[in-house]
Amino acid sequence: MDRLTLERHQVWIYLAAIVSGLALGSTWPGIGSHLETLLWPVLAVLLYTTFVQVPLLHVRDAFRDLRFVLAVMTGNFVLIPLAVWLILQWLPDDPALRLGVLLVLLVPCTDWFITFAQLGRGNTAQAVAVTPLNLLAQLLLLPAYLWLMLPAADFSAVLRMENILPAVLTLIGLPLLTAVFTEYWIEKKPGRSVWRDRLGWWPVPLLAVVVFLIAGAQVGIVRYAGPLLLTVLPVFAGFLLVAALIARLLTRVLRLPMNSGRTLAFSLGTRNSFVVLPFALALPAGWEAAAVIIVFQSLVELFGMVFYLWWLPNRLFSETSIAVIQRNPP
Repeated sequence: MDRLTLERHQVWIYLAAIVSGLALGSTWPGIGSHLETLLWPVLAVLLYTTFVQVPLLHVRDAFRDLRFVLAVMTGNFVLIPLAVWLILQWLPDDPALRLGVLLVLLVPCTDWFITFAQLGRGNTAQAVAVTPLNLLAQLLLLPAYLWLMLPAADFSAVLRMENILPAVLTLIGLPLLTAVFTEYWIEKKPGRSVWRDRLGWWPVPLLAVVVFLIAGAQVGIVRYAGPLLLTVLPVFAGFLLVAALIARLLTRVLRLPMNSGRTLAFSLGTRNSFVVLPFALALPAGWEAAAVIIVFQSLVELFGMVFYLWWLPNRLFSETSIAVIQRNPP
């Protein structure tokens, strides 16, 4: 089995891991604390192997196609946040649910987005080039978005430095810094690129372990959050539709090529759920449902990507639709 096949079937691996974790947590309720102890180091290694796949030393490469960069930045950091703010007005007045939705929908994906862009006949080189720019922008802008969209009381309650600073330094900063040094070491000699390929196999199984541990440790919260998950299911499904339509609009306005439009749609439709997960797991008591919401969104998204792989190249960004765009500019 090659890596692409593994990534193509990852949704079933994660679903099996969640079911197994729920079964374990239900059978042995006291095991939750042990699973939480294992969760943090596994999550750190997952983020490290994910960051290694991002060309962190080549941010400048993204600017070789300024129209595509403009489309990605406008879509991910202007139009998508505006859409999320509108969605927020229709959500129940549950602070944990709203925070989970904001955390997961405001940050664009930096890992499997590239895989799906490749599978969906997008421009893989553009996807790789723009990924570090997406990562840096989201880390800088997420606090500002939360400040603007959360009530002041909720913002001050959940974003205390004593809660988030350890998670930021340990689970984001350290893996990110280690990945930068790893990339620098790899690029010093051509033969070392094999290590990036080897590490590229690890995100899928490690992510399966992470969702298994979360499901087992938070089985009680999952049961409590059941009605909330039904509430956000149409929200997350609708977000995928809105993201694709925004990508088509930007493709038409900026007159992007067909494969660039597909890549843009995958960038807007996929979210960075497991980069914001450490923030959710570090929240104080009473906010545990936010982490469950984030994991649930990733599952909805993966099933949505199966639909994207058919819909984008065959309908929304087919040869015919792009030809119409090019003949009839706005």
